[in-house]
Amino acid sequence: MKIKLLSLSALAFSLTLLFTACKKDHSAASNNNDYSTELSAQSDDQAQVSAEVDAVADDANAAVSSESSMSGRVLADICDATVEADTTGDIKTLTITYNGTNCHGNRKRSGVVVLSMPKAIHWKDAGATLTVSIQNLKITRLRDNKSITINGTKTITNVTGGLLKDLASHGTIVHTINSDGIAITFDNNTQRNWKIAMQRTFTYNNGIVITITGTHTEGTDTGIAVWGTNRLGNAFTCFISSPLVVRQDCDFRVVSGEIIHVRSALTATTTFGLDASGLPTSCPGTGTYYFKLVWVGANGNSHTIIWPY
Repeated sequence: MKIKLLSLSALAFSLTLLFTACKKDHSAASNNNDYSTELSAQSDDQAQVSAEVDAVADDANAAVSSESSMSGRVLADICDATVEADTTGDIKTLTITYNGTNCHGNRKRSGVVVLSMPKAIHWKDAGATLTVSIQNLKITRLRDNKSITINGTKTITNVTGGLLKDLASHGTIVHTINSDGIAITFDNNTQRNWKIAMQRTFTYNNGIVITITGTHTEGTDTGIAVWGTNRLGNAFTCFISSPLVVRQDCDFRVVSGEIIHVRSALTATTTFGLDASGLPTSCPGTGTYYFKLVWVGANGNSHTIIWPY
C-alpha cells in the first residue's frame, strides 16, 4: 500500500499538540509568584510555533518528493502555496511561496521557504540533508487572529533514506530536524530565538505511526527537543521524556507521550493520551483525548489540570 503525502496536512495539525497549551484561565494578578499565566502563554506559543515548524517540514517533504530532480517522483501540490524549482546550479533549490489562502480552515500563511540540496543528491538517498530557509513566514491563527512570524534555517536529514509514500513497503523511515536558531516575532513585536533538535521515526501499522523524540543533550540532560527564551525573556527547556506517538488510525492525533517543560523557577509535565479521569485510553478515532498538566507553584502547592485536545 502506498501512502499519500496529502495526509501529512492532518499530521501537521495534530503536531500542534506537541506542546499543548492549557486554555483554562489562571490569573496571576494577585500573586507575582504564580507562574500559571506564564506557563499558559509559553505553552500556547510553543504549540503554535512547533506546529508551524513541523508543517514546514511536511511541506518540504511533499515538495522534494514531488520534484523529479529531487526524488524522481511526482506527487501532490501544496494547497496554499506555489513551488518553483531551480536546478541549473550545483545546488538545486525549491522555493515555496505561501499566498495567504485559507485552505486549511484554521490559519493562513504568507512568506517564503527555500529548500536547497546538492545537485547530485536525491531526497530518497540515505543521509540526504535538506536545508530549509524560512523567510518572513507569517502565520495567523484564525480563531483568535494571533500571529507569529518565523525566520531562520533548519536542516532535515533523511537518515534511513526512502520516501514516505512508500512507507508501507519500506518499513521504517527516520528523519531528524535541527536548528541552531529559529527567530520568532510575536504579535506584540517581541522576538525570541529557539533551538530545535528532534527525531521523527515513521513506521506503518494500520496507517502511519510517527514517534517523536528529542535528540539534544546538555550535561546529563537528554531528550531535549526545544530550548531558548520565551516572550517574557525567560530561558526554558522542553524535554520529551516519553516519546510522543501520532497515529493515522487515530485521526493523526497524539495518542501517548510526555513532555517536561523547565525554566528556572518552574517545572511542568504534560501527559497525553488520557481519558477524562486522567487514565491512559485506547484509540477512539473520533472521540476525545485529554492531556494532564501538572506543575508546582512557588508556594509549593501542586496544580493539576486535565483538559481535552
